[in-house]
Amino acid sequence: MAYKAQVMDADSVRHAYRRWAPVYDFTFGLIAEAGRKHAVKIINRRKGRVLEVGVGTGLSLPCYGSHLIITGIDLSPEMLAKAQDKVERKKLDHVAALHEMDAGALAFPDESFDTVVAMYVMTVVPEPDRVMRELERVCAAGGEVILVNHFSQDEGFRGWFERRLAPFADLIGWRPVFGLDQVLVCEDLRLAERRSLRPLGLFTMLRFVKEPGFGLAPQLAERSLQAGSRARVPVRARLPEPIRVRIKWQVARGLVHCRRLLDTNYWRSLYRRLQSQLAE
Repeated sequence: MAYKAQVMDADSVRHAYRRWAPVYDFTFGLIAEAGRKHAVKIINRRKGRVLEVGVGTGLSLPCYGSHLIITGIDLSPEMLAKAQDKVERKKLDHVAALHEMDAGALAFPDESFDTVVAMYVMTVVPEPDRVMRELERVCAAGGEVILVNHFSQDEGFRGWFERRLAPFADLIGWRPVFGLDQVLVCEDLRLAERRSLRPLGLFTMLRFVKEPGFGLAPQLAERSLQAGSRARVPVRARLPEPIRVRIKWQVARGLVHCRRLLDTNYWRSLYRRLQSQLAE
C-alpha cells in the first residue's frame, strides 16, 4: 500500500528543533551515536575540506581528525549556539566555520568540498531531492557524499508503527515514513556502499562517490542501440543499487535485535554513556 510522503516546511523544522535543542544531546543524540561515529570514522580516512549539513548541537565535531577542515551548517540557531559553545570550550581549531543556512540552498560555490556528510537530515528537510542535488553540487569530482538516515519499511511491526507515527511528523520534527528512493535522484552520484547501523538497524549509511557523467552512460547506450539494429533486450534505466526484497534476512535481523534487547551489558553500557553525558 502506498503512502504519501509528509511535507514539512522550514518553520515547522525550526519550531521542532527549538524544542529539541536543550535535551537533544541526552535523547536522540545518544540513540544516533553509533551511526554518527561510523560516518566520522570513514571521513577521518579522507583529506581536505568537509561540509557537515545539519551539524545540530555539534556532537560530531570533536570526533573529526585535526587534519580535516570542517564547515558546519544548520537551520536551527538554537542548535548552532550549542555547537559553537562546544567549538570554543573544546578548542576545536579544525572547525573553520558554523553557518545558519538552508540545506536546500547552500551558499557555497560548486565543488567546494572534498566530503559532504548529512546525518539524520533527509527525513527533516522539506525537499529531500533538492537537498540531494545541492550536496552533489558542492561536492568535488571524485569526492564523497555520505548520508546517515532512517529509511522506513513497508512490512512488519516496524512498518506498521512508522505509518501510525507519520501524522505526527510536524510534532516530532522528522518524517517516520521515508523511502530510500527519495535520495536516489542524482545522476552524478554513484552509490558505493550501503550499511545498516545500530541500534537495531534503525538507521542506514549510504556512501556515494561523485562521478560526473555517470548517469549519462545508460542514456548514451540506449541511443546507440536505437540508432543501430533492433535490440532484443532493452537497456534498463540505471539504478544506483538494486532495491531487493530480502525476506529471509528480515527474520535473522529480528533475532539479532531481540538478543541485543535481552543483553544486560548493552543496557548497562547505554546507562554509563548517559551518566557521562549528564556529568559534562
